[in-house]
Amino acid sequence: MFAALKRSLPLSLVFICSFAACGDHKPTPSQTVHVQPSVNAREQKRLASMDKSPMDIAYFPEDYPVLKMSGKAKEDPVARIIYSRPSKDDRTIFGNVVKYGTYWRLGANEGTEIEFFRDVEVTGRKVKKGRYIIYSVPYEKKWTIKLNDDLYTWGLSIHSAKDVYSFDIPVTTSNNIFEVLTMKFEDYEGGGRLMMAWDSVRTYLPFKY
Repeated sequence: MFAALKRSLPLSLVFICSFAACGDHKPTPSQTVHVQPSVNAREQKRLASMDKSPMDIAYFPEDYPVLKMSGKAKEDPVARIIYSRPSKDDRTIFGNVVKYGTYWRLGANEGTEIEFFRDVEVTGRKVKKGRYIIYSVPYEKKWTIKLNDDLYTWGLSIHSAKDVYSFDIPVTTSNNIFEVLTMKFEDYEGGGRLMMAWDSVRTYLPFKY
């Protein structure tokens, strides 16, 4: 009898334990694990070096989207500029990298684009609201600023036959060096102006509205 019990006990325990475990077990919901593909070092380097001149945007009034979303915007925007920001990288820019008397896209990559959301006066000349490519012909003492209606351009391919406005503005220099091309709208004499600065050079394009 005891021998039979001894032989049957392990099987009984296994049955009881299995039954108890099955009775309270609730299956866990299946989970899908998304594994991101690895990016090797070469690919990371390629991605990191895709754009050395990142794109930026400036509004007038300054930081208009922030003012709008916080309920502090008193009026619609007047102007906006979208441009890429090349770096100085220990180079002399004007007269060297940017040659005097030649077309310059006022940035890098795509053509720099300015938009006026209403009619304005630029250096006393009426300019209709709309979007324009803005570029420059720089000289040592002045820049000639051009507004062109050939949108969505790239590089130095500027179709000057599509220029619609032209303005001459003076150049100022400073010991305060701008490492990257910087554009910024600011209040000026009851209107505004666009500051363009790179290396030791600054220029200002004034407008009224």
